[in-house]
Amino acid sequence: MLSSLPYISSVPSPCYMIDLDLIEQNLRVLASVRERTGAKVLLALKGFAAFCTAPLINQYLDGTCASGAFEARLGAEEFGGAVHAYSPAFSDESLTDTARYATEISFNSPAQWQRFRPSVPSSIRCGLRINPEQSEAPRAIYDPCAPGSRLGTRASELQGADLDGISGCAFHTLCEADSHALERTLKAVEEKFPQLLEQCDWVNFGGGHHITRADYDVDHLCQLITTFRDRHGVEVILEPGEAVALDAGFLIATVLDIVHNDGDTAILDTSASAHMPDVLEMPYRPDISGAGDPGTRQFSYRLGGQTCLAGDIIGEYSFDTRLEIGQRLVFHDMAHYSMVKNNTFNGVPLPAIATHSASAGTTIVKEFTYRDYRDRLS
Repeated sequence: MLSSLPYISSVPSPCYMIDLDLIEQNLRVLASVRERTGAKVLLALKGFAAFCTAPLINQYLDGTCASGAFEARLGAEEFGGAVHAYSPAFSDESLTDTARYATEISFNSPAQWQRFRPSVPSSIRCGLRINPEQSEAPRAIYDPCAPGSRLGTRASELQGADLDGISGCAFHTLCEADSHALERTLKAVEEKFPQLLEQCDWVNFGGGHHITRADYDVDHLCQLITTFRDRHGVEVILEPGEAVALDAGFLIATVLDIVHNDGDTAILDTSASAHMPDVLEMPYRPDISGAGDPGTRQFSYRLGGQTCLAGDIIGEYSFDTRLEIGQRLVFHDMAHYSMVKNNTFNGVPLPAIATHSASAGTTIVKEFTYRDYRDRLS
C-alpha cells in the first residue's frame, strides 16, 4: 500500500504523487487496443497534462488531443506525434496559433469551417465535430449531447452545409463510460450521419472511454473499432485522458487542525476547491488510504480544506485511530482532472508534483511558490 512507503513522509505537503509504474500499466492496456485494432490512441491533455511523464507516454501512444492553442503547443513541444485539436469556437488568433502545431483540427460547426477554411494549411486534416444526440454522461454538466448543447453539429443542421474539404468527423458522448455506451453512440452516428461518413477518411471517437478500469470489456471495444473501421473504411482515433492516469496518482496532505461543531472536522493543508475541484464539481468522494465510510470505523471526521469557502469539504470518513495534527493522509486517484484544473483561490499554494517508480525512486518534479500565484495576476 502506498501509504506505508517511506517517501510519503519525505515529499512536501501537499503533493501530487504520480506513480509511473501504475501509469505504465494503463498505457500497456491502451497500447494493446492500438495494436489489435490499428486505431490511433491520443492522450487527452484536458484530463492529464503532466509532461514530465511524456517520455513514458510516448512509448505507447500516438500523440495528444488539444482543446485549444496552448494545449496544442504543449502536445507538440513536449509529447510530439499527432496533435488533434478542437475548440467550441476559434478566433482568428487562436486558429492561427493552433494551426502551427495541429495535425488534425475538428471544427464545431459548418460556419466555423467555412470561416477558417481558406486559412488552414493544406497539411492539416480537417474534420467536423458532430452531435449524435446520444446522451451517455452520468450528469448534465458533463453531457455534450444534452438539449441546448453548444458542442457539435446535429444531423438536422447539416442540410445544405458545404463540407467540401472535410475529411473526417469527431464526436464525444462519453464520460467514465464502458464499451456498451460507445456501442449505442456508434449506432446513433451511423443512423444520423450516413452521408458524412461516406466522405470521411477518419473518425475520432472522442474521450470518456474508461478502458483501463478493471471491469472494462476491452475485447468488446476492439470488436467495435474493427467492425466500424472495416464497414466505413476509416481510420479510428481514440482520445482517452482519464484512462491514461486512472488510479495512478495520489495527493498527500497533512492535518493542520481539528475543530468541533456537530462533529469533528479535520482541516487539511489541501483543498477540494483549489486542489481537487472535481470533488465539488463532479461531485465525488475520493478514497483515502486506511479510511472507511463514516461510521464504519471507530473515529469519524469531516475533512475540510484551508480556503474560506464554506463548502470546501472533501467528505466524511472514519479511521481506526484518532487523527493527529501533523498526520499525513493519502487521497487516491488524484492524477487526472486535478493538476489540470487546480487553482490558487485565497492564495493557497499549489501542491508540489512528484513521481515515483520502483526503478527510479522518488523525484520531486516541481514545487510552487508565491511567484506562481502572483504571476497569474497583474
